[in-house]
Amino acid sequence: MGRGFFFVNVRTAGNAIPIDGAYVRILTAGGEQVYDAYTDKNGAAGDFTLYAPSARIIDGGEFKGVTYEVYDVIVSKKGFSTVTVRGVEIVDNERSILPVVMHPTRMADGGGGTDGDEEIDIPPFGLLLPTSQLQYTLPSRVLKEVYIPEYITVHLGTPNNNAVRNVQVAFDDYIKNVASSEIFPTWPLNAILANIHCQVTFALNRIYTEWYRSRGYNFDITNSTAYDQYYVEGRNIFENISNTVDQVFNVYARRVGFRNPYFTQYCNGTTSVCAGLSQWGTVNLAEQGLEPIEIMQYYYDDDLELVATENIARISESYPGYALRQGSVGDETALIQNYLRRIRINYPLIPSITDADGVFGASTSQAVKAFQRTFNMTSDGIVGRATWYRIAFVYVGVIKLGELDSEGERIGIGNSPPNSVLRLGAAGTDVLELQFILDSIEPFYASLPAVIKDGYFGYELQNAVIEFQRYFGISPDGVVGPATWGLLYSVYKGIFESGSVQIPDNGGGGAAAPEYPGTLLRRGSDGENVRLIQRYLSAIRIIYNSVLPLVVNGKYDAATEDAVKSFQDEFILQEDGIVGPVTWTQIVRIYNLVKGKQAEVFTYPGTDLKQGSTGEDVMTMQLVLNELHNYYPEIPAFPADGIFDADFKGAVAAFQRRFGLTADGVIDETTWRRAVRERSNAANGRTGISG
Repeated sequence: MGRGFFFVNVRTAGNAIPIDGAYVRILTAGGEQVYDAYTDKNGAAGDFTLYAPSARIIDGGEFKGVTYEVYDVIVSKKGFSTVTVRGVEIVDNERSILPVVMHPTRMADGGGGTDGDEEIDIPPFGLLLPTSQLQYTLPSRVLKEVYIPEYITVHLGTPNNNAVRNVQVAFDDYIKNVASSEIFPTWPLNAILANIHCQVTFALNRIYTEWYRSRGYNFDITNSTAYDQYYVEGRNIFENISNTVDQVFNVYARRVGFRNPYFTQYCNGTTSVCAGLSQWGTVNLAEQGLEPIEIMQYYYDDDLELVATENIARISESYPGYALRQGSVGDETALIQNYLRRIRINYPLIPSITDADGVFGASTSQAVKAFQRTFNMTSDGIVGRATWYRIAFVYVGVIKLGELDSEGERIGIGNSPPNSVLRLGAAGTDVLELQFILDSIEPFYASLPAVIKDGYFGYELQNAVIEFQRYFGISPDGVVGPATWGLLYSVYKGIFESGSVQIPDNGGGGAAAPEYPGTLLRRGSDGENVRLIQRYLSAIRIIYNSVLPLVVNGKYDAATEDAVKSFQDEFILQEDGIVGPVTWTQIVRIYNLVKGKQAEVFTYPGTDLKQGSTGEDVMTMQLVLNELHNYYPEIPAFPADGIFDADFKGAVAAFQRRFGLTADGVIDETTWRRAVRERSNAANGRTGISG
């Protein structure tokens, strides 16, 4: 008897937002529950151990029987549609990951109806099906260059089946899905690599030649094995296949002297035989010691070569060609640190980076390791090619969501929909509002295509409207009349106003947040609203120490302006030092997010800190005493580096003398609690209080 291992990752908004507290149930195919759990702050649940047949029955690459066990998974949370996935495949001694995308329930004007639950049935492995040969004819046109797209649009059926949906899938996720659907994770690595190279090349060939789009279709590829590769929406993927794809998603095959990706025809080699690659046959060749390119040359032309493209859509910084690790310095390290700081807003279990910009120190290494664990990669703290591009892809995803809140961009919507009827050829502000709504909700619904906010109703916008109408069950005519306008408003408000989606950077939406006062706060402003923002920034600084210190005095002085600018820089907002509606909202959101973490940060660690101590607890006290320096100048300020040296001992002693404690320079429980209390007093304007 064998066993496999299983994780569930639950997210929304195109992987930009993990869903904390989703209830996960795992059942046998017969309905017996074997596990239940709740997801953590990064949206993960696992590591579950599940029965699977022994892998020995596929030794030698020959199919000899059922090679995996299937389970059902049910994921639910209030405010989201329940997702049921049937037929999750567990293979002996392999780790399987189920990415679950939950969509927010739609609420009309803040309450009322909800969307239906989602059910996904995973069919058998592609190798066990009577697969037809992949179809090919000479393309009618080709693109000028080969690039890796951010997304590939997949038609979930045969090309002329208009009753099925299109879905947008991140290109690397598409390849992981296809590879997990078509080949076994227990195969030799070189066989897996040869197949993945073929799958990447096949997809790029479809995109490069615009094989479907040049024929009038609004998709790049189908999931019909009679025409294309075996993509299964909502299926689990295998960790070793996922890690391999991360390494080679931008590597494709071509003939020497040619630019275009080769048409890598293939079949399973048992139920279907073709002139191209045999998937089962790659196992035998790999066991004979052949490299991936040699396996491919065995089936295709001898002059086939493998090349990599660094032309990756929306990824502006290519991998530098060498790994970053502890001790590395330079602009590449600074770039990765900046990316991780932004990603941490949405994935709060990634620790803060306290190293200097461009210096790959211990805290950067810990942040990289946490990122790698979050995204099911080898957690070694080294930024190689796979980690570099995974960080870059996740950054693009979260920054896209953040762009909706950038100053000057958020046009908002009214209390009621426009009276206009929009169709192909329309233009103006109502079209711009339509595009804004679709662009805002697109990250939460995978089948909706992205739109360009240009105020013109072209074919791409018409396709987006049709996909929206199909998804939400109204007539897909591509015309935006009263019914479609009403539904657009309902969905938008259900996400962004009703609170049915708990976005991490809004603090969970639990307590009532203070509303924007209606006037800009800037240099020279004063009053309670300024004091509130100062207090929030002071609290945020404990977790995000890139935010500069200030004094909570109700006066919008130079220090407050600098603190606001540093906050805006940290959270990718317009860095003008002015608190407008977007900066106000983001400060409130981040304050609510870190409020819960401060209870953990400010808890006495259980052991005294003294000269020679190092780590996060030392850094916490350094930050606290640095803040108190703003109110009590006799307490020295110094770099918060997590090292308890002689200078810091002197600062601790100065704090102890100021508040009547034994000035021994040791942070025992009494000193710790007093420092935390005095910081709270100072942040709330209660300085000079004794006792």
